[in-house]
Amino acid sequence: MTTDETGPAGRPPDGPEPAPEAGGGTGHAGALSAEVLGRILEQLPVPVAYFGRDLRLAMANEAASVGRTEKSMLGLRPGEIEPGMFLEGGEGLSDALDRVMRTGEGAPYDAHLVVENSDRVWQLALSPVKDATGEVQGVCVVTHDMTDQFWARRRLAVLNKAGMRIGSTLDVGRTAEELAELAVEDFADLVTVDLLSEVLSGDEVRSVQHAHAISFDRVAQRSVLAGCPESVVPVGETHAYDRDSVVARALVRGEPIRFVVDPETLPNWMRNDVDRLRTMREHGIHSVLVVPLRARGVTPGMAQFCRHRTPGGFGAADLQLAAELVSRAAVCVDNARRYTRERTTALALQRSLLPRRAARQRAVDVAARYLPNTNGASIGGDWFDVIPLSGARVALVVGDVVGHGLHASATMGRLRTAVRTLADVDLAPEELLTQLDELVLTLDREQPSDSSEGGQVAGATCLYAVYDPATGRCTMAGAGHPEPMVARPDGTVEQLSLPAAAPLGVGGPGFEAAEFELPEGSRLALYTDGLIETAGGGADTALAGLRDLLGRPAHSLEDTCDAVMDALAPEHPNDDVALLLARTRRLDADHYASWDLPADPAVVSTARKRAAAQLVEWGLEDAVFTTELVVSELVTNAIRYGGDPIRLRLIRDTALICEVVDGSSTAPHLRRARIYDEGGRGLLLVASLTPRWGTRYSGTGKTIWAEQPLPGTEETDPA
Repeated sequence: MTTDETGPAGRPPDGPEPAPEAGGGTGHAGALSAEVLGRILEQLPVPVAYFGRDLRLAMANEAASVGRTEKSMLGLRPGEIEPGMFLEGGEGLSDALDRVMRTGEGAPYDAHLVVENSDRVWQLALSPVKDATGEVQGVCVVTHDMTDQFWARRRLAVLNKAGMRIGSTLDVGRTAEELAELAVEDFADLVTVDLLSEVLSGDEVRSVQHAHAISFDRVAQRSVLAGCPESVVPVGETHAYDRDSVVARALVRGEPIRFVVDPETLPNWMRNDVDRLRTMREHGIHSVLVVPLRARGVTPGMAQFCRHRTPGGFGAADLQLAAELVSRAAVCVDNARRYTRERTTALALQRSLLPRRAARQRAVDVAARYLPNTNGASIGGDWFDVIPLSGARVALVVGDVVGHGLHASATMGRLRTAVRTLADVDLAPEELLTQLDELVLTLDREQPSDSSEGGQVAGATCLYAVYDPATGRCTMAGAGHPEPMVARPDGTVEQLSLPAAAPLGVGGPGFEAAEFELPEGSRLALYTDGLIETAGGGADTALAGLRDLLGRPAHSLEDTCDAVMDALAPEHPNDDVALLLARTRRLDADHYASWDLPADPAVVSTARKRAAAQLVEWGLEDAVFTTELVVSELVTNAIRYGGDPIRLRLIRDTALICEVVDGSSTAPHLRRARIYDEGGRGLLLVASLTPRWGTRYSGTGKTIWAEQPLPGTEETDPA
């Protein structure tokens, strides 16, 4: 280093003597001595180095010497810490200085160096040093330590990515995977995420304060090494930590903890876990962060961050970053847990309102499928039902409450219960829908206009069909519901046409029924609009596909159901899908007998004899006595209070059914006769002899029926 030539006492050769500085300094900068300039350079807190034309260190101030003497450093090339030994991350510094030497233009250079097992980030200002002719004689390197600023910016970047990537779904496992993936990309070599078992099922998190061992499910793990060889627990496996382990203590305390793992502390890490100790030793895990997932006052699990390939250990800033990441993930995990609980509850409610087992009847063979929508936790109001009716008949029902959520499911349950209640009184399909429509209107009127529980239930649709195996006829009526499709044994498939009607609760004209004759072996398909409206290609394409599938030969209804759902129902529908298939049967002479009777009291004994003979033919001798009493009372009642035509019918189905038809629509009443009354005991006797009895009406009269279990069988709930 040189200074300008000066005269005696530091004065320039020409000109007046400069005025002394206020503090008694040495004058203006141009008159500073080489000694003072050297001291300024040496005491400058910023590292400064100078490399000559040969790109070897010619000068370095004390800040750049890193505790070494300047003499020991002279002659080193850029990035060298010892001759031939480069700092990790400093390999490209020599090329950068060479470019400055050649171009004569300064340039910045960012270096991420590992110094004394610590990651440091430096920003270097490379400036050419030129002589009076402008020729570059060397390069001056001024270094600024940007480590704190670098990691602050990086933390903000990581947190920004976390806000966009963690919690992209309401799936607990996927949320944990997103946390692990992000952490491995940015600052950890191995990340594992463990959750308490109840979190995966959506249950409330239990307290672990007094547990001797804490069990977890491994839900996610990521590593810089393929296959996560450092982990001894695979994803999906349940494992436990002893209460005295550092991991369990961190979970109980609910606070993140940073650990330095070295040969001395390693045995204390997990004293009773030989496998974990072995893998930590083999892979050289030297720094660990244990961060409990904590959200809304509960701790559903924990995450562990390990380093074994990154030389530097985790610092306080890393612990803070990990805590912020885990905090965000914990909220997302708890949201997913709550979603899982709500969806599980909603689906349990909805499935509890659907038939739990096949109805006990022989009129039709049935198979059904129900697929809930996957659009959030908003379950729908679709339902189906198979209801045994008197006279061996069966009712097939499919309905759909417009809307989603618990309100729709609760409304569906009320409508399904109402349908079963109305079916028990043997209402005709159009009359049943009329009563159901009035119920929906009543529910709408009872619903407050400002209710937060859901909107009106108006718009529910329903299809109600009654099939009689004795005649092979099916009567059905619809309320704004998709029309059913039937595949007959001859291979023809058609969509049945029903009288148009508005959905339930909308109002308008009444409902009308249509009657169809279905040969034995016909397959009837009832479905909700979710099957045809969510399929690709639109409703017309879906109906054509359904028609084609029903026309194909199938070994069973279950196979047909599977084929229809696989072809038409999307994997993740945005609306519920319900499908009900029924194959018709017919009653033959071995199960059905009928006699027309004149309205003459003398015919009662004849009716008893015919019924007894038929039971003997069927091998039901044990039921003769009871049946004779029932036939006598019902036929006598029809002759006395009814009118022509009178018909007696016996049906051997899942139960023994006795029916008497007459031409009067007068309703019979069950009453208790007084001691001196001569009549009024007939229906009371029938009710005491049979578990079930009732009346149904038609356009020409009524039918009084009584049902008793077949001998040798037990009465069971047909639902």
